[in-house]
Amino acid sequence: MAENTLQTPNNQAAETRTPPVTRDENRYQFPPVDIFETNGDLTVVADLPGVEKDGLNVRVDEDGVLTIEGRVQHIDKKSNAINEYDLVDYFRQFRLSEEIDREGISAELKHGVLTLKLPKAQAAKPRQIEVKVA
Repeated sequence: MAENTLQTPNNQAAETRTPPVTRDENRYQFPPVDIFETNGDLTVVADLPGVEKDGLNVRVDEDGVLTIEGRVQHIDKKSNAINEYDLVDYFRQFRLSEEIDREGISAELKHGVLTLKLPKAQAAKPRQIEVKVA
């Protein structure tokens, strides 16, 4: 699995992108991610503080690109709460290898931590070869 994050989440052409603005409402950040291998699958753990289930979009496209997109629940600007900084939305992409069973991917979001289980395809799993003694 290789990281494949694009510069713009909307897949805009490079010529149409505008330079980043300090107070731009459409900024994204790359969520910190841990990837580790367990028996038969890969586990991806992404920190997405401020993201609820309805603001989370996890998908795999036909090219094998896993996309994690999280929209942060923002505090109403009309309230009296003062924030030292604002959380921004999250966006990150990874290119999956053919060894991943794309139909078996599962996701769980708990307290702002997204856990993805990416099972390996049956052909990619290691197997023990029995040795016969003649």
